[in-house]
Amino acid sequence: MDNIINARAFLRDNKDIEVLEAFVIDVNGVPRGKWIPRERALDVLDKGMSIPRSVYALDVWGRDVYAAGLAEGTGDPDGICFPISDFVSRVGWLERPTAQVMLGMREQDGAGFFGDPRQVLARVVDRFREIKLTPVVAVELEFYLIDPVRSALDPVRPPKSREVRWQSGQTQVLSIAELQDYEHVFRDISRACKEQGVPADAMLRENGPGQYEINLNHVPDAVKAADYAVLLKRVVKGVARFHDLDATFMAKPYGMQAGSGMHVHFSILDEAGRNIFVGPDEPSDQLMHAVGGLLRAMAESMAIFAPHANSYRRLRRSENAPTFASWGRDNRSAAVRVITSNKPSTRIEHRVAGADANPYLVLAMILGAALTGMNKLIDPGTVTTGEDHKAAHEFPTQWDDSLHRFAKSKFASEILGSNYQALYTACKQQELEEFSLRVTDVEYDAYIKTV
Repeated sequence: MDNIINARAFLRDNKDIEVLEAFVIDVNGVPRGKWIPRERALDVLDKGMSIPRSVYALDVWGRDVYAAGLAEGTGDPDGICFPISDFVSRVGWLERPTAQVMLGMREQDGAGFFGDPRQVLARVVDRFREIKLTPVVAVELEFYLIDPVRSALDPVRPPKSREVRWQSGQTQVLSIAELQDYEHVFRDISRACKEQGVPADAMLRENGPGQYEINLNHVPDAVKAADYAVLLKRVVKGVARFHDLDATFMAKPYGMQAGSGMHVHFSILDEAGRNIFVGPDEPSDQLMHAVGGLLRAMAESMAIFAPHANSYRRLRRSENAPTFASWGRDNRSAAVRVITSNKPSTRIEHRVAGADANPYLVLAMILGAALTGMNKLIDPGTVTTGEDHKAAHEFPTQWDDSLHRFAKSKFASEILGSNYQALYTACKQQELEEFSLRVTDVEYDAYIKTV
């Protein structure tokens, strides 16, 4: 009821709105939905919107994945989707006055649809709620601004600077001047985030040419933290396009430049609001067991953290991304970083996932692993100092290996549910098979005349 009351108030106060953009989030984190004319908006918000259940099981090209079991053999039935946000907000980067609302699909009994990744995360958060614990989560997302004019021979390149010169391949990490070059873009990103209630915080220049990072504030609701990450990606892409640029969250758009990650910070509060990761002098036993759980589940989680063929180009030694299931104290070379510089804010940073991953599924696997570690009192093993990871296991850095481990994982089945594990595996397997059929330009260059 609050949703429809807020929607009525929004439309009353925004009389220029002509269309409502209503969407769900699929297995790959891609928004998919419909444009609804203003005169039908309240009806959709009140009674729900029909959309095929199979929309949650599309491959990255937007094709049905029949092996997922939601389309072929079922008649591809509709499900009813309802607003999951407590607000409707403006989409400021389109020419036509437009509003947006995120939807979630419900079963006939009112329960969330198993194929909705948001519901997968919500079920993990419920486990914390049952023992009166609350994860506090923040997401950091890296991305590249790129020139929108591309060709097969020149598929990605940095955008032109304000002076309309080609941007060089310089690193210029933390450069204020580079932020100023695109001040108009970041100004509009900030404005759009405020308009949509997305708690964006710091913006900074990262390592690659045209690479930036935006941090989201910590929130005591892991599901909303994932919502905000999804909406931030929409904002960044939409505003960039408005300014005749493109933005990409590909894990590795440039083979020789830094990849883009999704770093997840989290702590856990007890019923009294105390951070259970804070110990008398050192980090608490709960924190150390959580780290142990994260490391033990790392190999079986890689298909979620690195969901695409391109994801594995980021996971290479000597790159600014971890390849070992290691932990360290304020050590950015480790997969799991324990941060204690501000004792009340003691937390864990999980540094493995790429910016191309689905935030709901990433948080589900991370929080599920941490809770498992605390419940089973898992020891994290030897701390990593510097870049010496000899004591840690190297996790899989090949897509097919990661997907095989995920498909057989009891942990993934326990955290995501066996039905969602099967759905995800089917979608990724279809993508993997498609890549196996594509002959690359590198193969032609190496073999077509030589062998």
